[in-house]
Amino acid sequence: MKKTFLLTVFLAVALFPLKADEGMWLPALISQRITDMQAKGLKLSAEDIYSVNQASLKDAVVLFGSGCTGELVSDEGLLFTNHHCGYGYIQKHSSVEHDYLKDGFWALNRSQELPNPGLTVRFLERMEDVTDLVLKGYKPGKMDEADRIKIVKKNSDKLKEQAVKDGNGLKASVEALYYGNQYFLFVFREYRDVRLVGAPPSSIGKFGGETDNWMWPRHTGDFSIFRIYAGKDNMPADYSEDNVPYTPKKSLKISRAGVKEGDFTFVYGCPGSTQEYVHSEAVKYISQVSDPEKIALRTMRLQIMKKYMDQSQAVRIQYSSKYAGVANAWKKWQGEEKGLKKMKTVATKQAYEARFREWARGTQYKDVLDNLAYLYEERNALYRAYEYYNETVRSIERLRMVSGRPFDMKDYYQPIDEETFVALMEAFDKNLDDAYKPAYFLQKRAEYDSMEAWKDDVFASEEDARALSDALDAFFAGPIVSKVRSLNESLQLTYRDYMRAQMEFEPEKAFYPDANLTLRVAYGHVEGYRPADAIYYHPVSTLRGIIEKDNPDIFDYNIPQTLRDIYAQGGHEDQPVCFLATNHTTGGNSGSPVLNADGNLIGINFDRVWEGTLSDLAFDPDVCRNISLDVRYILFIIKEIGHAGYLLDEMCFVD
Repeated sequence: MKKTFLLTVFLAVALFPLKADEGMWLPALISQRITDMQAKGLKLSAEDIYSVNQASLKDAVVLFGSGCTGELVSDEGLLFTNHHCGYGYIQKHSSVEHDYLKDGFWALNRSQELPNPGLTVRFLERMEDVTDLVLKGYKPGKMDEADRIKIVKKNSDKLKEQAVKDGNGLKASVEALYYGNQYFLFVFREYRDVRLVGAPPSSIGKFGGETDNWMWPRHTGDFSIFRIYAGKDNMPADYSEDNVPYTPKKSLKISRAGVKEGDFTFVYGCPGSTQEYVHSEAVKYISQVSDPEKIALRTMRLQIMKKYMDQSQAVRIQYSSKYAGVANAWKKWQGEEKGLKKMKTVATKQAYEARFREWARGTQYKDVLDNLAYLYEERNALYRAYEYYNETVRSIERLRMVSGRPFDMKDYYQPIDEETFVALMEAFDKNLDDAYKPAYFLQKRAEYDSMEAWKDDVFASEEDARALSDALDAFFAGPIVSKVRSLNESLQLTYRDYMRAQMEFEPEKAFYPDANLTLRVAYGHVEGYRPADAIYYHPVSTLRGIIEKDNPDIFDYNIPQTLRDIYAQGGHEDQPVCFLATNHTTGGNSGSPVLNADGNLIGINFDRVWEGTLSDLAFDPDVCRNISLDVRYILFIIKEIGHAGYLLDEMCFVD
């Protein structure tokens, strides 16, 4: 399809509103949504949200680490993100003597702020459509996909090289949108000296633990505070005591006015990955095969970790971050599986495809659905085996240790790993056909009476461990991965056609590109929801709910005594904690600023409701809600629990 027609389609569909508040929109193209946003309550202009000519809200938002979002809340580089985003760094600074996970951490002056080697934040400098430049030299119909890939890489590399030639921490990426129908260049400036300033105790920052994770009502104080440092020229620099707090182009003003149902909100962050436009076979595989099997495997891992963590504070510190990482996706998949079934997403997709098939008769797209179905039939058995390998073999720390992959012995407890080895390898052997096991594995399995016996040798002998790891990695990284990669490339190519076809089929629909960890804007409003018959969840939780859940006998619900004392004194019963809104979010949006109609900070996004986790594949306006931490609770904890009120002095409040 000619580029001119494609751009016409992209621009035209963006002018039409979507149902409810679905969508993750590119900031550079926000002018195409601004009328709808303003009609729903926004008081800002498109230039206020994204500009390359003046400071705008984009300059106060960062990609935090490799998969979260953060926001600047002072002109001295102070940054808010989620507690779970900073959790790994808090854990690295913790020990039995200084248990910052359990007790929290508060730097009472700049000299006490803790450096975090390897932690970076990225500011978006600019983004632009470079589709013509990326595809320059490509001749459709005269070149195959391999030629296209080479041209795209060559042109993209040239664009990235030109974009970062001035240095000073500049980074660039060229990202494919709409399955390669459009390409955007993203130019960032990366800062490398990011220090921990404050974090509440886990009994606040992870209040409710995995029981409350993805659930509502929620009462988790999920925030941590960092500060960005720079050289004296305000440019990125490696850690040095001579560095100074970074002065941002823009920092967010904070509103203490609060929220009420119906208020306009928008989220500015870096959503990680969505698959909104996939074929029904993709949804069927996820909901009926992938999610259930991964849930079962992670359930075993979590039970083993928890058993040992409950027995030892040292082990709890070692494995807290690992446990949280395993559990987060585990519970999300449960909600996703349940939501996809309840919404009958597979059937809905199939009905859509039936209408599409009728429309596509006699067009260049007449075979696209059959091609997708065939490719999934070819791929799914292989992909299942590969996913099973990732969730079993690659989750055993002993095998990771000898394989050369990054591994930190400080956070290793062998009894957990030994029990995990037995459980996961038994599942691997039982639930995969022998065709998906290397000859070495089959040979060694025949030599041992049990996985327990084999485990003893693998953990006693580095040679045995390496031989097993090498055999499994070589088998899956070789023929399995190469076949899966080849089929995925064919799927990508077919989806490129299907994406264009969907836009022609529904020219009145507003299409937004799938999330890919680049900066996006999602907007909606504060609203509760009905998860089941006769139940309505109000959109705001309070400190009263924390006290109702408080239980000194349960680690995840054992709040600090200070918080109990404050509540007992009276006057804080209605202190807001969290709130719900209809903004379309996903992983990567953790830590994203939630802004009001004036663009002022009212909260930090940190989760979605369990019933709405299907939104990575299908947005259900009745139950898809994002959960945010009310900024007023953050300020309350900083002052009353952290006794770090001096941090508030550098923030700007508007009410």
